Amino acid sequence: MTNKSFALVSTLAVAAFLGGCASGVKLDKPAEVESRSVTTQTTTDQKAPQSGIVPIDTTKGQSLADAGANRVIYFDFDSYVVKDEFRSIVESHAAMLKADSTKKEVAEGHTDERGGSEYNLALGQKRAEAVVKQMVLLGAGESQLEAVSYGKERPADPGHDEAAWAKNRRVELRSK
Repeated sequence: MTNKSFALVSTLAVAAFLGGCASGVKLDKPAEVESRSVTTQTTTDQKAPQSGIVPIDTTKGQSLADAGANRVIYFDFDSYVVKDEFRSIVESHAAMLKADSTKKEVAEGHTDERGGSEYNLALGQKRAEAVVKQMVLLGAGESQLEAVSYGKERPADPGHDEAAWAKNRRVELRSK
């Protein structure tokens, strides 16, 4: 094989390899935040809200540890829009970070098992960035937050049905 032939074959092999690595997933669109009007009901009953979300009042000295399970934000299928029902979790964590500039958190984006690995990594990243963006808008410092994606690699529920997938479409907030 001549040097010209070898160079041509090498160039074609590299081009084919790089072409195979290309993705159709667009990451240049900014993360969206859903906004809806909120309606509240006043009751004299002191039960916890139906959704299981209990807001944290940072003026009473509560900490993120007191928040317990209030560190998971769930998403709809193929969406990275933060829903209003999880606003109190995002607000609580943002308020804690705003109150103590030494604290840091990681927003870990996850997806269900459907779709390719590359697509799910991108979707998980968008979910994490949407939560971080909302927290920054609420006063948390950008340097206190990091957005990472695990895609479909760390499922919360190993099942293969809609109930399991719904649990896996999430962002988990973890202290750093």
